[in-house]
This record gives sequence, C-alpha cells and structure tokens, in this order.
Amino acid sequence: MRAGPLRHRLQLQTKVKTRDPDSGQDVIQWQNHKKVWAEIVPTSSSEFIESSSTQAQISAKITIRYRPGLDSANWRGVHKGVVYKFEGPPMPDAKSGREYLLIMASTGVSDGR
Repeated sequence: MRAGPLRHRLQLQTKVKTRDPDSGQDVIQWQNHKKVWAEIVPTSSSEFIESSSTQAQISAKITIRYRPGLDSANWRGVHKGVVYKFEGPPMPDAKSGREYLLIMASTGVSDGR
C-alpha cells in the first residue's frame, strides 16, 4: 500500500485502570498514546448485515502502519471525535506481516470499553 491512502489522523489511546481514592472502585480512563496516519473505510451495508450475527457490528476497517504490541483489548482509536473500538486482533498484511495492520472496528455506545 502506498502512503496516499493513509490520509486520516488517528489518535491511538490505551486503557489505563486506576482506583478511585474515595470509593475504592476501579476507574477506566483512556490515555493518548500516539497519533498515526490511517486509512479509515466504512464497511458496506452487506458487511454490516453479515457482521450482525457476531457479537460486534463492524462499522469500519482501519489500516495503519505496523506497530508491535497493539491489541484490541487495551487500545482504541479516535478520529474527528468518533471513537473506534478495536474488535479482534489486528491482522498483519499478507506480504511481510510487518508492514501494515488491518483493524476491524465498531463505533457506538460502548465508547471503546
């Protein structure tokens, strides 16, 4: 993939769990990690319908340059105020496996939690 399609600035955020000193309850916060160039492509309606049989409804495919250590449980992306919850493990590119990652993402009320 040429760099041209990577035209969206995606803020990668990581989940940080802290404890509220007053209540003692765990509090989940999202910490900005790094801004990366990405290609964000909304899924088609047929892909959306097919995904409805699974737990999450995939609403976008996100491609970024390869980054080690990225997983769906502790990361999310934000672009223009839209929160993208990463669904499933990022998939490496078919050629080398270390050039790009394809991330299936959902948007909505979960806020990436």
